[in-house]
Amino acid sequence: MKNIVLFIVLVFNGLLSFAQDDENPVLWSHEANKISDTEYELVFTGKIHEGWHVYSQHTAEGGAFPSEFKYEGSGKAYELVGETEESETITEYSDIFEVDETFFKEIVVFTQRIRLLNPDVRQIDVNLWYQVCKEVCIPAEADFSFPLDGGAVTTEEKIIDEKSEALSASLRLNLKNKELLRDVEIGTSESKSGLWTIFGLGFLGGLIALLTPCVFPMIPLTVSFFTKQSQKKSKGVANALLYGFFIILIYFLLSVPFHLFDSIDSQILNTIATNIWLNLFLFLVFVFFAFSFFGYYELTLPSSWANAMDSASNKVGGGLGIFFMAVTLAIVSFSCTGPILGGLLGSTTLAEGDVATNLSAGMLGFGMALALPFALFALFPAWLHSLPKSGGWMTTVKVVLGFLELALAFKFLSNADLVGNWGIFKREIFLGIWIVLFLLLALYLFGIFRFSHDGPRQKLSPLRISTGVVSVGFSLYLILGLFNASSLKLLSGFPPPDFYSVKSIESDCPLGIDCFKDFEEGLSYAKEVNKPILLDFTGWACVNCRRMEEKVWSEPNIYSVLKEDYVLISLYVDDRKELPVSEQFNFKFDSGRVKSIKTIGQKWGTFQTINFNAASQPYYVLMTSDLEVLNSAVQYTDKNTYRNWLQKGLRNFEQTKGAIAKVPQL
Repeated sequence: MKNIVLFIVLVFNGLLSFAQDDENPVLWSHEANKISDTEYELVFTGKIHEGWHVYSQHTAEGGAFPSEFKYEGSGKAYELVGETEESETITEYSDIFEVDETFFKEIVVFTQRIRLLNPDVRQIDVNLWYQVCKEVCIPAEADFSFPLDGGAVTTEEKIIDEKSEALSASLRLNLKNKELLRDVEIGTSESKSGLWTIFGLGFLGGLIALLTPCVFPMIPLTVSFFTKQSQKKSKGVANALLYGFFIILIYFLLSVPFHLFDSIDSQILNTIATNIWLNLFLFLVFVFFAFSFFGYYELTLPSSWANAMDSASNKVGGGLGIFFMAVTLAIVSFSCTGPILGGLLGSTTLAEGDVATNLSAGMLGFGMALALPFALFALFPAWLHSLPKSGGWMTTVKVVLGFLELALAFKFLSNADLVGNWGIFKREIFLGIWIVLFLLLALYLFGIFRFSHDGPRQKLSPLRISTGVVSVGFSLYLILGLFNASSLKLLSGFPPPDFYSVKSIESDCPLGIDCFKDFEEGLSYAKEVNKPILLDFTGWACVNCRRMEEKVWSEPNIYSVLKEDYVLISLYVDDRKELPVSEQFNFKFDSGRVKSIKTIGQKWGTFQTINFNAASQPYYVLMTSDLEVLNSAVQYTDKNTYRNWLQKGLRNFEQTKGAIAKVPQL
């Protein structure tokens, strides 16, 4: 008997596992635990599919929508005792919405205690509205019925009256070429080139560190040591190469602890972007770094460390001695490399992707750049004569780095402002501070003002003048960004978002493009102007929808086509505003299930499901006003794919409608 029961349990679990996939990311179960004759504990348990997450009831406003419970009959037949409790949650910072979002992974458990007011109550009905997200977000509902007496659940049959039938029929579209929708193009606007970018930034940081007074004088001294101390030239070259390898290894190893932190908690580093006090602390640290580069004080590690490493290299000798020499270089050069490495750490925490991996890529680039001259000059010692002499130009390099550190510091202050909703460092104010900083840098480079530790005034070099001109040019670029946010593509994601502005924004359509929030209204307008339709299934709390709008739709050759050649219909499936009573109805699916349509989001979510067999957002469809599908559907994708998709839709529209207007080249 036990074996039979075990077999049934295994089969049942197997069916559940089979049923749960990306189409059904959450499987719910529920039970009522009796506490006393009048009190019960209602338990809702959701098993979440791998990679997905469900939002908490208490996730921050301005981000994804929280889970919401509706207890039917509460306050009449029974009362709620306390709030609905939750199992353990995860909190992460959303770069798109600029708030902390709280959610569940793998499993979610809600618990609500109730007290009966009417002893004859035998069933409690509860509705849960929630969002489940992966690369896309899906709004969903779940209905629960708790039989308190252990009997069968009774279901109130929803009436499908004439009004419901008429409104249900209006939701169904007679689409032509519907077979095109079977293939959905999904791409990504993010690529692995991000790691190469961070590696390149680290490499650039290493090259700059070479030009500082802490490192530059060490190059000829160290190379000469290896080439002259070895009896054979080949041995000296090998030692110099080994020295360079150890430099790379040391800086790479500095990132290893961050991988250990990551294995304990994958979000431990990302909290830098979410915690107000950490952001304020980093702001102060980077200001401290900046003023050290300005020459007001020096950052140094204890001299005993360097002496110990130097002593160890002399005693041990061989490969291990060379390793200790590399460690000595890292210690004595810290006053110059430390702030640069701090900037590298700050940049990687602000970048997308895994922080520890980003940091390893940046550290590897930094170490390779720092090690490069020791290897090259060992191979080609004659090149040493071409090195410029040490001098005041190295102080100039440090001051330039100081201004860059100060600019980065204000990014962390801006993060604290955004998370705290202080409303102080709006986009224009942030850009204004940067404009002032880079103009001050230009004035310094042009010799208008000096720092106390600068050497005697000398004639400005062509490189210093050209760097000053670049700084002025960058300031002008930022000034243009004050009036046209789309012009700051090179700094995308770094300044505060467009909507965080001192200016009031009138339109709530994406990028100010004229759009319709109702399908019938948009369809009627498309017929009137004889243009194709871009049907945009979106959500107010849809992260990837905002990314598509900010990174893809904002491209000039895509934006102009969306604005001029298509009729944009944006349907928000998570809109919780109630429909007018005259427009509320019960919709009956082909399966027989009946759903009450009371909100705008329920209407458009059902509209998307029954016509396009899709429930995720963003989801884009191109069609004519005669309901002819012009291309396959597209979801979150890159700008090239999206541009080609729009172009193909226009060509197909021209062929279908015999449009006179020539399709513009994108």
